[in-house]
Amino acid sequence: MVRALARAEDALVRGRGRPASEKLRWHEHGKDELAHYARAAFDVEYEFPFGWKELEGIHNRGDFDLTRHQEYAGKKLDVYDEETKERYVPFIIETSAGCDRTVLTALVDAYREEEVEGETRVVLALHPNLAPIHAAVLPLVKRDGMPEIAAKIVEDLRTSFYVFYDEAGSIGKRYRRMDEAGTPFCVTVDSETLQNESVTVRHRDSLEQERIAIRDLGAWLRARIRV
Repeated sequence: MVRALARAEDALVRGRGRPASEKLRWHEHGKDELAHYARAAFDVEYEFPFGWKELEGIHNRGDFDLTRHQEYAGKKLDVYDEETKERYVPFIIETSAGCDRTVLTALVDAYREEEVEGETRVVLALHPNLAPIHAAVLPLVKRDGMPEIAAKIVEDLRTSFYVFYDEAGSIGKRYRRMDEAGTPFCVTVDSETLQNESVTVRHRDSLEQERIAIRDLGAWLRARIRV
């Protein structure tokens, strides 16, 4: 199960530090840690910057719960096994994985600071499926009809994606704001858009840019984001 969790975590976050699979481990509860009814208990722990902490707890409660229910309710809660021809009270396997700690894990693992062209770039490298903004649409300048084209792209994409429009400040500053927010793709309407109806798509993680036809933009994003 730890391997499965590690694979899932590696798929959800794209930080450039140690892979998430190296930050997960089992912790088996000793006899002095077990509740009186527990047959066994394990925690899946994650190595946060402040140390190893529980991410999920898994407990074998045995037949304690249903046996006690039988005792006080006066109703049989056992089951009959057709193969063995025996009756037994089922065990309860309890697992607890909180939403808050899972989100914290994703945020911690995705956050990074790196130097780009002599400046510090803050990046929240969330997987596109987790990003609160899937794509930002940015007109290069506030003239020549670029804001109007960008607004139309936003209107079209919003039926399928979480999209943000930004025209304030230089394009570089807008890119940096989107990096900090975890936005995986920035779509820029520029002078070439006016000529051939294509846009520049910037990748948050690699900083690579490519030209995509506006008509293909929705399908291009859909292939990279599961919504």
